[in-house]
Amino acid sequence: MSILFRCIFFWVSCVVLCALATATSAAQTSADSTAKPGETVFFKKTYTNKDGNRMPYRIYVPDHYDANKKYPLIFFFHGGGRGSNNEQQILHENFSGTHVWTQPANQAQFPAFVLAPQCPVDENWGDPDMNDINKQMQLALQILDAVEKDYSIDADRIVLVGQSAGGLGVWALLQSFPEKWAAAMVVGSYDNFTDLRAIARVPLWMFQGDMDLTVPVVLVREMVKQLNKAHAPLRYTEYHKMNDEIWDRAFAEPDLVPWVTAQVRKPAGSAAK
Repeated sequence: MSILFRCIFFWVSCVVLCALATATSAAQTSADSTAKPGETVFFKKTYTNKDGNRMPYRIYVPDHYDANKKYPLIFFFHGGGRGSNNEQQILHENFSGTHVWTQPANQAQFPAFVLAPQCPVDENWGDPDMNDINKQMQLALQILDAVEKDYSIDADRIVLVGQSAGGLGVWALLQSFPEKWAAAMVVGSYDNFTDLRAIARVPLWMFQGDMDLTVPVVLVREMVKQLNKAHAPLRYTEYHKMNDEIWDRAFAEPDLVPWVTAQVRKPAGSAAK
């Protein structure tokens, strides 16, 4: 595939994915006031760094949190859901990807925190040709650092999850800091790899619909070939006659939570399995 085509494809994809984003109210720093008794509560917070840059985020804290224990964390990157209202990144198409981990049965075997920052309108989590850590991702990483200081997070069990445009951020993180992550899950996203060896260090599960018009399956299949050639610890699930809206099915896979539960960050220099 030519460089020109890849560049055109990237920008067209970004325009399509940006159309899914919503920006309404300003971010808040409180618990979700819309939650009803018995419903999952994602606390609303806004991070401000020393330079005054801000990013809203939501965080789920496991029930009966005990600071004397170590907890895994799901680091979730939304696709559609851009804005500043601190809501859309855990609702609608992002609901399954953030809430599956909070279900009581899943919390019983995998009592994880869920961290979901929100990307501004007209911005992206990453660039599939550069795989650099942009301003938005820098803020997201600073939020993760702050959460690790505030709560007892198991640094060996931080799992990246990205869907659609959120997958661009996951690919960037895998190739920039492969030593930080226990595993990664990418739903309906693509990348023009810049460091396959880095990705091959981290257990990865990819999901794709074969009728996706935004991310053509032929492109993802080529990515899978490259990853397999690099001996990456990869699982790949392709859904027949489905477009890009595969998130509900992907996050309902019966092996997903057990697979994530089994992942622990590998020591530096060791190969993932």
